[in-house]
Amino acid sequence: MTTPADKRSTTGSTTGSGAPAPSDRNSLTIGADGPILLHDVHFLEQMAHFNREKVPERQPHAKGAGAFGVFETTEDVSKYTKAALFQPGARTDMLARFSTVAGEQGSPDTWRDVRGFSLKFYTDEGNYDLVGNNTPVFFVRDPMKFPHFIRSQKRLPDSGLRDNHMQWDFWTNNPETAHQVTYVMGIRGLPRTWRHMNGYGSHTYMWINAAGEKFWVKYHFHTEQGMEFFSNAEAAAMAGKDADFHRGDLFNAIARGDHPSWILSVQVMPYADAKDYRFNPFDLTKVWPHADYPLIKVGRMTLNRNPDNFFAQIEQAAFSPGNTVPGIGLSPDKMLLGRAFAYADAQRNRIGTNFHQLPVNQPRCPVNSYLFDGQMAYHHSGNAPVHATNSGGRPWADETGAMADGWEADGEMVRSAYTLHAEDDDFGQPGTMVREVLGDAERDALVDQVAGSLLGGVRSPVLERAFGYWKSIDPDVGQRIEDKVRAGSAPEPAEGMGEG
Repeated sequence: MTTPADKRSTTGSTTGSGAPAPSDRNSLTIGADGPILLHDVHFLEQMAHFNREKVPERQPHAKGAGAFGVFETTEDVSKYTKAALFQPGARTDMLARFSTVAGEQGSPDTWRDVRGFSLKFYTDEGNYDLVGNNTPVFFVRDPMKFPHFIRSQKRLPDSGLRDNHMQWDFWTNNPETAHQVTYVMGIRGLPRTWRHMNGYGSHTYMWINAAGEKFWVKYHFHTEQGMEFFSNAEAAAMAGKDADFHRGDLFNAIARGDHPSWILSVQVMPYADAKDYRFNPFDLTKVWPHADYPLIKVGRMTLNRNPDNFFAQIEQAAFSPGNTVPGIGLSPDKMLLGRAFAYADAQRNRIGTNFHQLPVNQPRCPVNSYLFDGQMAYHHSGNAPVHATNSGGRPWADETGAMADGWEADGEMVRSAYTLHAEDDDFGQPGTMVREVLGDAERDALVDQVAGSLLGGVRSPVLERAFGYWKSIDPDVGQRIEDKVRAGSAPEPAEGMGEG
């Protein structure tokens, strides 16, 4: 019997309908740096299908937990944004969810992995979702690669096992991963608790002030508990002792009145600086050095209330970076634009068409939406008109002209990597991190972690590519990693990323 797999194309991939796929690496944009286009059918098919690849748990970020709290704006940043929640003295109820990325719901939450850091602010102008991680960068810069990246960190199709070789095959074939891989393989890859890790918006966002002036911003949440980390041995022992350690630590801390808090600061870039900044400011694999754009304090986030029902209030919580409010917008970051579609679509599949009507996801302000019916519709608008425009007195939106949160884009429709800025490359920033941020002991631990991961089943030619990958980050560290692997001597790595 012939199966579809036996009829795979030998000249390239295809769409689900069998037509040749235009690209599995670059989404369709206006110019190399422009926005993603809705008629990139291949990208939309990839993301929509990826969102439905597993049911019913999140794919990814399945293992996690969260709590409610409040955000207080303690400083005056009104010259940068008119958003109500960031005006001096504002107090905004909120929800936070922390998670791992690669593991399933039943996996230990202390495995080496990136941690999700998702926030929902219930503002009087609508819900604002800030969906980030505990690292300021990510593995890829184009959302076309995202499903491929996640699959490479999941499980093999035959054995159902996680696989170091598959992970490193993807990473070394995509050098843009180097910065995030350096984070995850280093000390930051094993936070001791969620309370003792930082959080980042990661992407670049737009802020708009009351005068209509635009700025580019990056969010930084610094833990007031201090950063603390597990060693590989401690994390492995905890994974066997208590697979829900991080979940329990957060819940129990809040229950005993030990309310964790984070200080929010932002980096602010003048709108015009983006064009000629030495790094592409919209590239999710890059940071803005603080010497160029110093941190500006905004306020404090405090988590002070546990959920009453985990499923209703945490498992059914839905976040999307597309949920913005007046004074906050998106940016030309391709990953951000892709997520603005994909996250909400994932929730439509995972929870249902009307996930936004669930209490945990409902806005705290009046809603006049032209979204109707569908499975499990609870709220409705009675017999009011269901179409816009209408003559029944129901208002509709009709903004025209330049958008307050928009930007310029001009050029041909292309599938292309970003235009390189003066100092853009994939290995420069992770090399700086290795040489200038990590101490000697942290560099030693990084070498041991990577070497142990590569000894865990990574085969030629991926193994040789991995050596070259690390030598491109830092020649000395790369050579030390190769020497350890060739000698077959490295400590066992922690479970999680880089470990099958």
